[in-house]
Amino acid sequence: MLDLHADLADLTAALIDIPSVSGEEAALADAIEEALRAQAPHLAIARDGNSLIARTELGLPSRVVLAGHIDTVPIADNLPSTVEGERLYGCGATDMKSGVAIQLHLAVTLTDPRADLTFFFYECEEVEAARNGLARIAVNSPEQLAADFAILLEPTNGVVEGGCQGTMRAEVTVRGVRAHSARAWLGENAIHEAHEILTALAEYEAERVIVDGLEYREGLQAVAIKGGVAGNVIPDELVVAVNYRFAPSKSEADAERFLRRFFDGYALTIVDRAPGALPGLNVPIAQDFIAAVGEPPAPKFGWTDVARFSALGIPAVNYGPGNPALAHTEDENVDISLIYEGASTLLKWLS
Repeated sequence: MLDLHADLADLTAALIDIPSVSGEEAALADAIEEALRAQAPHLAIARDGNSLIARTELGLPSRVVLAGHIDTVPIADNLPSTVEGERLYGCGATDMKSGVAIQLHLAVTLTDPRADLTFFFYECEEVEAARNGLARIAVNSPEQLAADFAILLEPTNGVVEGGCQGTMRAEVTVRGVRAHSARAWLGENAIHEAHEILTALAEYEAERVIVDGLEYREGLQAVAIKGGVAGNVIPDELVVAVNYRFAPSKSEADAERFLRRFFDGYALTIVDRAPGALPGLNVPIAQDFIAAVGEPPAPKFGWTDVARFSALGIPAVNYGPGNPALAHTEDENVDISLIYEGASTLLKWLS
Protein backbone atom coordinates (compact mmCIF):
# COMPACT_ATOMS: atom_id res chain seq x y z
CA MET A 1 0.00 0.00 0.00
CA LEU A 2 1.13 3.55 -0.72
CA ASP A 3 2.32 5.23 2.47
CA LEU A 4 0.83 8.72 2.29
CA HIS A 5 2.80 9.77 5.38
CA ALA A 6 6.12 8.84 3.75
CA ASP A 7 8.83 11.29 2.82
CA LEU A 8 7.56 13.26 -0.17
CA ALA A 9 10.42 12.17 -2.43
CA ASP A 10 9.75 8.53 -1.57
CA LEU A 11 6.02 8.97 -2.17
CA THR A 12 6.70 10.60 -5.55
CA ALA A 13 9.01 7.71 -6.50
CA ALA A 14 6.34 5.20 -5.50
CA LEU A 15 3.80 6.95 -7.73
CA ILE A 16 6.24 7.06 -10.64
CA ASP A 17 6.92 3.34 -10.29
CA ILE A 18 3.25 2.49 -10.92
CA PRO A 19 2.99 2.99 -14.71
CA SER A 20 -0.08 5.01 -15.71
CA VAL A 21 0.09 5.93 -19.38
CA SER A 22 -3.14 7.59 -20.51
CA GLY A 23 -5.86 4.97 -20.68
CA GLU A 24 -3.95 2.60 -18.39
CA GLU A 25 -4.42 4.32 -15.01
CA ALA A 26 -6.40 1.59 -13.23
CA ALA A 27 -3.51 0.25 -11.14
CA LEU A 28 -2.52 3.70 -9.89
CA ALA A 29 -6.15 4.73 -9.29
CA ASP A 30 -6.65 1.53 -7.27
CA ALA A 31 -3.52 2.23 -5.21
CA ILE A 32 -4.53 5.84 -4.47
CA GLU A 33 -8.08 4.85 -3.55
CA GLU A 34 -6.88 2.08 -1.22
CA ALA A 35 -4.42 4.43 0.49
CA LEU A 36 -6.91 7.28 0.92
CA ARG A 37 -9.62 5.04 2.35
CA ALA A 38 -7.16 3.55 4.85
CA GLN A 39 -5.20 6.68 5.80
CA ALA A 40 -7.60 9.61 5.34
CA PRO A 41 -10.83 8.64 7.13
CA HIS A 42 -11.80 12.32 7.40
CA LEU A 43 -12.37 12.49 3.62
CA ALA A 44 -15.46 11.47 1.66
CA ILE A 45 -14.19 9.49 -1.31
CA ALA A 46 -15.91 8.76 -4.61
CA ARG A 47 -14.69 7.17 -7.83
CA ASP A 48 -15.68 7.79 -11.45
CA GLY A 49 -13.91 5.38 -13.78
CA ASN A 50 -10.22 5.73 -12.95
CA SER A 51 -10.69 9.20 -11.47
CA LEU A 52 -11.03 9.87 -7.74
CA ILE A 53 -12.68 12.64 -5.73
CA ALA A 54 -11.81 13.15 -2.06
CA ARG A 55 -13.58 15.89 -0.06
CA THR A 56 -13.78 17.38 3.38
CA GLU A 57 -17.31 18.14 4.55
CA LEU A 58 -16.68 20.55 7.42
CA GLY A 59 -19.30 23.13 6.52
CA LEU A 60 -16.74 25.91 6.13
CA PRO A 61 -17.73 29.08 4.25
CA SER A 62 -15.36 28.51 1.32
CA ARG A 63 -13.93 25.60 -0.66
CA VAL A 64 -10.58 25.15 -2.44
CA VAL A 65 -9.91 22.55 -5.11
CA LEU A 66 -6.52 20.83 -5.45
CA ALA A 67 -6.45 18.89 -8.71
CA GLY A 68 -3.98 16.76 -10.60
CA HIS A 69 -3.99 14.15 -13.34
CA ILE A 70 -2.53 10.71 -12.67
CA ASP A 71 -1.77 9.76 -16.27
CA THR A 72 1.51 10.21 -18.13
CA VAL A 73 2.67 10.28 -21.72
CA PRO A 74 4.09 6.98 -23.07
CA ILE A 75 7.10 5.61 -21.21
CA ALA A 76 10.45 6.39 -22.86
CA ASP A 77 12.65 3.77 -21.20
CA ASN A 78 12.51 5.99 -18.09
CA LEU A 79 11.09 3.60 -15.49
CA PRO A 80 11.66 2.69 -12.71
CA SER A 81 12.47 5.96 -10.97
CA THR A 82 16.03 6.84 -10.02
CA VAL A 83 17.62 9.51 -7.84
CA GLU A 84 20.74 11.40 -8.87
CA GLY A 85 21.86 14.01 -6.37
CA GLU A 86 18.91 16.29 -5.67
CA ARG A 87 16.86 15.14 -8.66
CA LEU A 88 14.29 12.39 -9.00
CA TYR A 89 14.05 10.89 -12.50
CA GLY A 90 11.26 8.92 -14.15
CA CYS A 91 8.23 9.09 -16.41
CA GLY A 92 5.82 11.58 -14.83
CA ALA A 93 8.33 12.97 -12.33
CA THR A 94 7.56 16.50 -13.53
CA ASP A 95 4.19 16.00 -15.23
CA MET A 96 2.84 15.45 -12.73
CA LYS A 97 3.38 12.78 -10.11
CA SER A 98 5.39 15.11 -7.89
CA GLY A 99 2.31 17.36 -7.81
CA VAL A 100 0.06 14.36 -7.08
CA ALA A 101 2.38 13.40 -4.21
CA ILE A 102 1.83 16.86 -2.70
CA GLN A 103 -1.94 16.43 -3.07
CA LEU A 104 -1.83 13.09 -1.26
CA HIS A 105 0.41 14.52 1.48
CA LEU A 106 -2.04 17.38 2.03
CA ALA A 107 -5.02 15.01 1.93
CA VAL A 108 -3.79 13.13 5.00
CA THR A 109 -2.21 16.12 6.76
CA LEU A 110 -4.85 18.85 6.47
CA THR A 111 -7.48 17.63 8.91
CA ASP A 112 -8.33 21.17 10.11
CA PRO A 113 -8.01 23.40 7.00
CA ARG A 114 -9.02 27.05 6.62
CA ALA A 115 -11.47 26.05 3.87
CA ASP A 116 -13.20 22.87 2.83
CA LEU A 117 -11.06 20.98 0.35
CA THR A 118 -11.77 18.91 -2.75
CA PHE A 119 -9.00 16.74 -4.19
CA PHE A 120 -9.27 15.44 -7.75
CA PHE A 121 -6.98 12.66 -9.02
CA TYR A 122 -8.09 12.15 -12.59
CA GLU A 123 -7.31 10.18 -15.73
CA CYS A 124 -6.59 10.93 -19.40
CA GLU A 125 -5.42 14.54 -19.26
CA GLU A 126 -2.57 13.95 -21.71
CA VAL A 127 -4.84 12.85 -24.57
CA GLU A 128 -7.83 14.25 -26.44
CA ALA A 129 -10.23 16.33 -24.37
CA ALA A 130 -13.13 13.92 -24.90
CA ARG A 131 -11.41 11.33 -22.65
CA ASN A 132 -10.51 13.72 -19.83
CA GLY A 133 -11.60 12.33 -16.45
CA LEU A 134 -12.30 15.74 -14.95
CA ALA A 135 -14.50 16.58 -17.93
CA ARG A 136 -16.49 13.39 -17.30
CA ILE A 137 -16.92 14.29 -13.63
CA ALA A 138 -18.15 17.73 -14.72
CA VAL A 139 -20.89 15.96 -16.71
CA ASN A 140 -21.72 13.19 -14.23
CA SER A 141 -21.38 15.18 -10.98
CA PRO A 142 -21.02 18.89 -11.76
CA GLU A 143 -21.61 19.82 -8.12
CA GLN A 144 -18.25 18.21 -7.27
CA LEU A 145 -16.40 21.00 -9.14
CA ALA A 146 -18.04 23.82 -7.18
CA ALA A 147 -15.42 25.88 -5.34
CA ASP A 148 -14.19 29.39 -4.61
CA PHE A 149 -10.67 28.75 -5.92
CA ALA A 150 -8.83 25.94 -7.71
CA ILE A 151 -5.15 25.06 -7.81
CA LEU A 152 -3.91 22.68 -10.51
CA LEU A 153 -0.65 21.12 -9.36
CA GLU A 154 0.71 21.12 -12.89
CA PRO A 155 4.47 21.71 -13.30
CA THR A 156 5.37 25.40 -12.89
CA ASN A 157 8.83 25.22 -11.29
CA GLY A 158 7.37 26.44 -8.03
CA VAL A 159 5.80 29.70 -9.24
CA VAL A 160 2.17 30.57 -9.87
CA GLU A 161 1.30 30.36 -13.56
CA GLY A 162 -1.87 32.13 -14.62
CA GLY A 163 -4.40 30.89 -17.12
CA CYS A 164 -3.41 28.62 -19.99
CA GLN A 165 -3.21 28.56 -23.75
CA GLY A 166 -5.99 27.14 -25.83
CA THR A 167 -5.16 24.20 -28.07
CA MET A 168 -6.53 23.04 -31.39
CA ARG A 169 -5.45 20.08 -33.50
CA ALA A 170 -6.32 19.85 -37.16
CA GLU A 171 -5.60 17.67 -40.17
CA VAL A 172 -4.73 19.39 -43.45
CA THR A 173 -5.23 17.24 -46.54
CA VAL A 174 -3.23 17.69 -49.75
CA ARG A 175 -4.80 16.10 -52.83
CA GLY A 176 -3.00 14.68 -55.84
CA VAL A 177 -3.65 12.23 -58.66
CA ARG A 178 -2.62 8.60 -58.32
CA ALA A 179 -0.47 7.08 -61.07
CA HIS A 180 2.15 4.40 -61.69
CA SER A 181 5.59 5.70 -60.67
CA ALA A 182 6.95 4.61 -64.07
CA ARG A 183 4.54 7.10 -65.66
CA ALA A 184 4.79 9.83 -63.03
CA TRP A 185 3.82 12.54 -65.53
CA LEU A 186 0.31 11.12 -65.57
CA GLY A 187 -0.17 11.83 -61.87
CA GLU A 188 0.20 14.61 -59.32
CA ASN A 189 2.34 13.76 -56.29
CA ALA A 190 0.55 14.82 -53.11
CA ILE A 191 3.75 14.45 -51.07
CA HIS A 192 5.60 16.85 -53.36
CA GLU A 193 2.68 19.28 -53.27
CA ALA A 194 2.86 19.40 -49.47
CA HIS A 195 6.04 21.47 -49.60
CA GLU A 196 3.97 24.66 -49.65
CA ILE A 197 2.30 23.78 -46.35
CA LEU A 198 5.56 22.71 -44.72
CA THR A 199 7.37 25.82 -45.91
CA ALA A 200 4.58 28.05 -44.59
CA LEU A 201 4.75 26.33 -41.22
CA ALA A 202 8.55 26.58 -41.06
CA GLU A 203 8.43 30.30 -41.85
CA TYR A 204 5.54 31.12 -39.53
CA GLU A 205 6.46 33.56 -36.76
CA ALA A 206 4.34 32.85 -33.71
CA GLU A 207 2.48 35.77 -32.18
CA ARG A 208 3.21 37.02 -28.67
CA VAL A 209 0.11 38.25 -26.88
CA ILE A 210 -0.05 40.21 -23.61
CA VAL A 211 -3.01 39.24 -21.44
CA ASP A 212 -3.41 40.85 -18.00
CA GLY A 213 0.30 41.67 -17.96
CA LEU A 214 1.46 38.14 -18.86
CA GLU A 215 3.03 37.38 -22.25
CA TYR A 216 1.75 34.24 -23.95
CA ARG A 217 3.75 32.84 -26.87
CA GLU A 218 1.60 31.12 -29.44
CA GLY A 219 2.69 28.19 -31.59
CA LEU A 220 1.71 26.49 -34.84
CA GLN A 221 3.51 23.25 -35.56
CA ALA A 222 3.24 20.17 -37.75
CA VAL A 223 3.13 17.22 -35.35
CA ALA A 224 2.59 14.28 -37.71
CA ILE A 225 2.44 13.43 -41.40
CA LYS A 226 0.97 10.46 -43.21
CA GLY A 227 0.73 9.51 -46.86
CA GLY A 228 1.85 7.09 -49.49
CA VAL A 229 0.26 4.08 -51.18
CA ALA A 230 3.01 1.72 -52.33
CA GLY A 231 6.59 1.79 -53.53
CA ASN A 232 5.54 2.11 -57.16
CA VAL A 233 2.55 4.46 -56.85
CA ILE A 234 2.41 8.24 -57.07
CA PRO A 235 0.44 9.15 -53.90
CA ASP A 236 -2.86 10.95 -54.33
CA GLU A 237 -3.23 12.14 -50.72
CA LEU A 238 -1.09 13.37 -47.86
CA VAL A 239 -2.31 14.53 -44.45
CA VAL A 240 -0.37 16.93 -42.22
CA ALA A 241 -1.48 17.04 -38.58
CA VAL A 242 -0.95 20.44 -36.96
CA ASN A 243 -1.28 21.75 -33.43
CA TYR A 244 -2.13 25.40 -32.77
CA ARG A 245 -1.55 26.84 -29.29
CA PHE A 246 -3.31 30.16 -28.96
CA ALA A 247 -3.45 32.95 -26.38
CA PRO A 248 -6.26 32.80 -23.80
CA SER A 249 -7.66 36.08 -25.10
CA LYS A 250 -8.73 34.22 -28.27
CA SER A 251 -11.77 31.98 -28.52
CA GLU A 252 -11.95 28.57 -30.18
CA ALA A 253 -13.85 30.25 -33.02
CA ASP A 254 -10.99 32.75 -33.42
CA ALA A 255 -8.50 29.88 -33.55
CA GLU A 256 -10.48 27.97 -36.17
CA ARG A 257 -10.83 31.07 -38.34
CA PHE A 258 -7.07 31.60 -38.16
CA LEU A 259 -6.34 27.99 -39.20
CA ARG A 260 -8.79 28.12 -42.10
CA ARG A 261 -7.22 31.35 -43.36
CA PHE A 262 -3.69 30.00 -42.93
CA PHE A 263 -4.47 26.79 -44.85
CA ASP A 264 -6.80 28.40 -47.39
CA GLY A 265 -7.22 26.18 -50.43
CA TYR A 266 -6.71 22.93 -48.53
CA ALA A 267 -9.24 20.64 -46.87
CA LEU A 268 -8.97 21.15 -43.10
CA THR A 269 -10.62 19.07 -40.39
CA ILE A 270 -10.59 20.06 -36.72
CA VAL A 271 -9.98 16.88 -34.69
CA ASP A 272 -9.56 18.20 -31.13
CA ARG A 273 -9.97 21.52 -29.36
CA ALA A 274 -9.95 23.03 -25.89
CA PRO A 275 -10.32 26.69 -24.92
CA GLY A 276 -7.71 28.65 -23.02
CA ALA A 277 -8.23 30.36 -19.68
CA LEU A 278 -7.64 33.99 -18.78
CA PRO A 279 -5.11 34.47 -15.94
CA GLY A 280 -7.72 35.42 -13.33
CA LEU A 281 -5.04 36.64 -10.93
CA ASN A 282 -6.78 39.82 -9.80
CA VAL A 283 -9.33 38.25 -7.46
CA PRO A 284 -8.45 38.55 -3.74
CA ILE A 285 -8.00 34.82 -3.09
CA ALA A 286 -5.58 34.50 -6.01
CA GLN A 287 -3.65 37.55 -4.83
CA ASP A 288 -3.47 36.06 -1.35
CA PHE A 289 -2.06 32.81 -2.72
CA ILE A 290 0.49 34.62 -4.92
CA ALA A 291 1.65 36.53 -1.83
CA ALA A 292 2.05 33.23 0.03
CA VAL A 293 4.20 31.81 -2.77
CA GLY A 294 6.31 34.96 -2.75
CA GLU A 295 7.25 34.98 -6.45
CA PRO A 296 5.77 37.01 -9.33
CA PRO A 297 3.34 35.02 -11.49
CA ALA A 298 4.09 33.81 -15.00
CA PRO A 299 1.98 32.69 -17.98
CA LYS A 300 1.17 29.01 -18.46
CA PHE A 301 2.42 27.69 -21.79
CA GLY A 302 0.32 24.69 -22.67
CA TRP A 303 -3.22 23.66 -21.81
CA THR A 304 -4.37 22.65 -18.35
CA ASP A 305 -7.70 22.10 -16.64
CA VAL A 306 -7.64 25.62 -15.21
CA ALA A 307 -9.65 26.26 -18.37
CA ARG A 308 -12.39 23.96 -17.10
CA PHE A 309 -12.70 25.87 -13.82
CA SER A 310 -12.38 29.24 -15.53
CA ALA A 311 -15.34 28.34 -17.77
CA LEU A 312 -17.37 27.74 -14.61
CA GLY A 313 -16.41 31.14 -13.21
CA ILE A 314 -14.04 29.64 -10.62
CA PRO A 315 -10.67 31.42 -10.31
CA ALA A 316 -7.91 28.89 -10.95
CA VAL A 317 -4.12 28.86 -11.16
CA ASN A 318 -1.33 26.38 -11.86
CA TYR A 319 1.23 25.72 -9.13
CA GLY A 320 3.47 22.67 -8.90
CA PRO A 321 7.04 21.54 -8.31
CA GLY A 322 7.96 20.18 -11.73
CA ASN A 323 9.85 22.05 -14.44
CA PRO A 324 7.47 22.34 -17.43
CA ALA A 325 10.44 22.40 -19.82
CA LEU A 326 11.20 18.80 -18.77
CA ALA A 327 7.65 17.51 -19.20
CA HIS A 328 7.30 14.66 -21.72
CA THR A 329 11.08 14.32 -22.17
CA GLU A 330 13.12 11.14 -21.95
CA ASP A 331 15.15 12.49 -19.02
CA GLU A 332 12.11 13.90 -17.19
CA ASN A 333 13.03 14.75 -13.62
CA VAL A 334 12.08 16.96 -10.70
CA ASP A 335 14.11 18.97 -8.22
CA ILE A 336 13.29 17.25 -4.93
CA SER A 337 13.63 20.49 -2.96
CA LEU A 338 10.74 21.99 -4.96
CA ILE A 339 8.47 19.13 -3.86
CA TYR A 340 9.14 19.95 -0.20
CA GLU A 341 8.82 23.68 -0.86
CA GLY A 342 5.50 23.33 -2.67
CA ALA A 343 4.03 21.12 0.03
CA SER A 344 5.17 23.51 2.77
CA THR A 345 3.73 26.57 1.00
CA LEU A 346 0.36 24.94 0.43
CA LEU A 347 0.22 23.50 3.92
CA LYS A 348 0.85 26.91 5.51
CA TRP A 349 -1.60 28.69 3.21
CA LEU A 350 -4.39 26.17 3.73
CA SER A 351 -3.93 25.67 7.47
